[in-house]
Amino acid sequence: MLNRRTLIAAGAALVGATLATAAIAQDWKAKYPELVLGVIPAENGSGVLDRYGPFVEYLSKEIGVKVTLRVAQDYAAVIEGQRAGNIHIAYYGPASFARARLTGVATDVFAMDVNNDGTKGYYSVFYVKASSPYKTLQDLKGKNLGLVDPNSTSGNNMPRFELDKMKIEPEKFFDKVVFTGSHENAVLALSQGTVDVAANAWTADDDSYLYRMITKGMLKNADGSPAKVSDYRIIHKSTMIVNGPYAYLNSLPDDLKAKIRDAFMSAATKDKAAFDKLSDGKNKPWAATENKDYDQTIELIRFVDSLRKKSS
Repeated sequence: MLNRRTLIAAGAALVGATLATAAIAQDWKAKYPELVLGVIPAENGSGVLDRYGPFVEYLSKEIGVKVTLRVAQDYAAVIEGQRAGNIHIAYYGPASFARARLTGVATDVFAMDVNNDGTKGYYSVFYVKASSPYKTLQDLKGKNLGLVDPNSTSGNNMPRFELDKMKIEPEKFFDKVVFTGSHENAVLALSQGTVDVAANAWTADDDSYLYRMITKGMLKNADGSPAKVSDYRIIHKSTMIVNGPYAYLNSLPDDLKAKIRDAFMSAATKDKAAFDKLSDGKNKPWAATENKDYDQTIELIRFVDSLRKKSS
């Protein structure tokens, strides 16, 4: 039977547990008064800042500490930022996350992009100008190839894997192989004639860096008229690549990790505008993911590394 003394004891225990939980929260807030979200430079800096600004504000509110966005200079900078503990949460491409894990970065994935149709992958494609005579990659012998970044999945690793299946060694087959630094820069290099073919990411006809650049008026034809998607042509598409993940340092306190996960998983309902801005409304809410979901990408990286060793 419950009596007054029992109720008082139960109440005191509840208050004690609540205060202990609050104290733990205050402990990690004291140690992590600011969190850094690092993202790979898939598009130009101002575009990333505009895309992520509202979401970073949302994260700060939900987690309860300031979240600062850091747009990395290149993919390797995200990897090294997490290795040094300076980037607490990172948005990776699949290959850059695989590289981080292969090189001993203590980071764990927790959320994966989901496409509008529910799929969880995208493709590496090779673009040429529609007005060009090139129909296949074999037609481009002696021409210039534009890649994205050494740690880009769709902009370097998967393209090399696809080329190897065709017995093409890029540095011997093409006159020049150029790393442009971002997906947008690779498209710009093709548009401006710096390269004759460019590797890039593609999810759907209306979901690609090319499509975004066209809708933002970033691409022009030689006569100055606005470019259209139809001014470019895909001559090769890879097998599907698993979508990129968000990962946090595994040294973060468990309750902080839970806060971060909850903020991401509820973003699509709690701040739909901020969530939609990240993908121009193309994505569904994030799906939970684990490191093992990127084991195949790690094998891809190992394979591409072996190709480099053979050609060196």
